[in-house]
Amino acid sequence: MDGSATFPDVTLAILAGGQGTRLGGVPKGLLSVAGLTTMERLRALGSHFADMVLVANVPEPYARFGIRTVADVVKGKGAPGGVHAALGAARTPWVFAVACDMPFVTEAAARRVLDARGADVDAVCIEHEGRWEPLFAAYRAELVTRWGEALAEDPSLRRVLMSFRTKVLPEDALRAVDPELRALANVNTPEDLVRYGVVLPER
Repeated sequence: MDGSATFPDVTLAILAGGQGTRLGGVPKGLLSVAGLTTMERLRALGSHFADMVLVANVPEPYARFGIRTVADVVKGKGAPGGVHAALGAARTPWVFAVACDMPFVTEAAARRVLDARGADVDAVCIEHEGRWEPLFAAYRAELVTRWGEALAEDPSLRRVLMSFRTKVLPEDALRAVDPELRALANVNTPEDLVRYGVVLPER
């Protein structure tokens, strides 16, 4: 663990779950913006954290980035399973989870969530347009056992979060440092490629 990190008690967890089917099946962490892949951008963000882990069931496309990688412990549960794997792999008391197709997450944006932690809080996320954003969120690593038990019911991430002491921040908390909420942007469709200036990886 890096005690000199900006967030010395937090692991950055990058979830590389989806296969990018709407983008032709590309590994979404290899999408690039301004010459850098989203994985390179998130790895740079990781320098602010004590540790970093990549959750990937198909790790081969990301081997060159040199990030410690784990697979889902409970298979076939989507993002809830990915968060569970990150909690289990954490070497710090807290995890900050992001998706591998989020190119614009910044240290300042992450800080808005991480500064909202408290002794009586298990998780922190942002509410945006009525939806909770569980892949731009902080979690106590000690939730791992109860989280794993919850997976038996195939829950949504929001449903899992509702069973813990979750602090939900209004989107204005993020707008203070990120007026266009770009940190929450993820690239799922061809329209998103155009909107955010994202380039597909070469085949």
